[in-house]
Amino acid sequence: MDASPVLLVLNAAGHKTARRLQSDLPGAIIHGLASRVHQADVLFSDTLDHVRTLFGEGRPIIGICASGILIRALGPVLGDKWTEPPVLAVSEDGSSVVPLLGGHRGANDLARQVAAIVVGHAAITTAGDTAFGVALDAPPEGWTLANPEDAKAVMADLLAGETVRIDGKADWLEHADLPMSDDAPLTLTITDRATAGSSRHLVYHPTTHVIGAGCARGCEPAELIDLVETQLAMTGIAKGAIACVASLDLKADEPAIHALAEHLGVPFRVFAAPTLENEMARLKNPSEVVFAEVGCHGVAEGAALASAGPAGALILEKQKSANATAAIAKAPKPIDPMTVGRARGHLSVIGIGPGADVWRTPEATRLLAEAEDVVGYSLYLDLVAPHIKGKTHHNFPLGAEEDRVRYALEEAGKGKTVALISSGDAGIYAMGALVYELLDRDQQNGGVSDAARRVSVTNAPGISALQAASARIGAPLGHDFCAISLSDLLTPWEAIEKRLHAAAEGDFVIAFYNPVSKRRRTQLAAAREILLDHRPGDTPVVLGVNLGRPDETVRVTTLADLTVDEVDMLTTVLVGSSNSRAVTRGDGHPFVYTPRGYAKRIDAPKSNARGDAA
Repeated sequence: MDASPVLLVLNAAGHKTARRLQSDLPGAIIHGLASRVHQADVLFSDTLDHVRTLFGEGRPIIGICASGILIRALGPVLGDKWTEPPVLAVSEDGSSVVPLLGGHRGANDLARQVAAIVVGHAAITTAGDTAFGVALDAPPEGWTLANPEDAKAVMADLLAGETVRIDGKADWLEHADLPMSDDAPLTLTITDRATAGSSRHLVYHPTTHVIGAGCARGCEPAELIDLVETQLAMTGIAKGAIACVASLDLKADEPAIHALAEHLGVPFRVFAAPTLENEMARLKNPSEVVFAEVGCHGVAEGAALASAGPAGALILEKQKSANATAAIAKAPKPIDPMTVGRARGHLSVIGIGPGADVWRTPEATRLLAEAEDVVGYSLYLDLVAPHIKGKTHHNFPLGAEEDRVRYALEEAGKGKTVALISSGDAGIYAMGALVYELLDRDQQNGGVSDAARRVSVTNAPGISALQAASARIGAPLGHDFCAISLSDLLTPWEAIEKRLHAAAEGDFVIAFYNPVSKRRRTQLAAAREILLDHRPGDTPVVLGVNLGRPDETVRVTTLADLTVDEVDMLTTVLVGSSNSRAVTRGDGHPFVYTPRGYAKRIDAPKSNARGDAA
């Protein structure tokens, strides 16, 4: 599964069963209905909406509730059965476990696992599993079905009483309770060769082969793909028999090899040069030129052999095009690609928003679930603690930003999937810019290692403090605005002061970040004096503290009344423009907004079809 399962609980009785499951399901998180469950890792208020959100994120859902609740929630959003995550309904006492969705993503196996923990019954309803002990359309890891579109017809014929014969060897099929006959009208073929199937003939491929690939930097993807397609046609090997594409770690960020892996629908794995050099004795085409350049005598052949293991062998030695090389090796049994070399490594730079679950994007939640390691300031990790259970945490103190980012990149460079966590939006006064700065620096000037430089990066946006403060109080950012950090730790005060004068003269609404600290007590006061030279003292100022957290406060003052003592590092300060207005409603609650000028349009003369004043 791609993510840790969510145990969905709607009452105290279900919570007891959830606790039993959580202790034996690695990474499982309890989500509870806030009005009835008070000790869950994550609380929610709208059950149907919450279930749909989790499903959209691809999270496995174990609902300890009536199956009808899950069905009503997910019915309107069901789509491709090949990609939907497992969804299970478990009775509150754990006696019944029903896989509702995700049979092609491990739902039946998860149901059996859950039933074993709670000593219940897994009510598997998939026809093949029930009648024959096997799902012909969902072969186990290490196998692919060449013609899944024909599986339904073959299964229907089997259920109607027809017999089948197996051409080839596969333990998982031989151990099934299939109606066998030597002259059966139905056939299951086991082969690594490209073979056509039909509605009476299913073809299964063991993933026993590896493509070793190399190419010049900037090679066109089509060139490498064409080379490999030619090799597959030459050998007759089926694409479904390919477990992975492998290469040297120096090629971890090579677009052409990634395109090849995507074209074949398999992972891309890499090896360090010393590991490939260990395959020297088995290479068919060792090269001193290659050794001098990258530290091993063969990339394509070496990567293929290293992936296939000591018992594997080359079945097609290195072939070359103008800018690419490829070779194919075969192992004696299916290869688990996750045990081959290492992945490229991935860093997710995640803005978690102000902290509240409802203000975190589904993408951010998904990336948190997918990460192996999480890196961040301890306060930020605490804000998402329920979502990173079971993961390796790396806590860094405030002020150690460069150490934090460097560590995250280097860990990703080891082939891990790492989440670097920032509050708000990671690209706004946070870790995003530093990630790219370290990737841009060379090592002599404090940059990261070559391995870290080759990781892939996802930058997941979050709700920034300025957005949260504005939304809580109305729409003070409704017209042109800017953001200015008042911290002079990294930016000279002279530069900050210059920006303050420019923003004041331009009459921008201003969001102040890092307004004060224990050490810095003068900058906000200086900024206030600069602004008072350009806008009236009754200009509204919004002070948002701990936005999105339980002790949140938002209040409105004026520029004239603003004092340093009412602001701290957890405060976002929004100063209106000369046009911003603060209004108190009948219920006593204020709102602040900055008009864009729509009122002027009401009085403006209307135009005719040619654009002339009417």
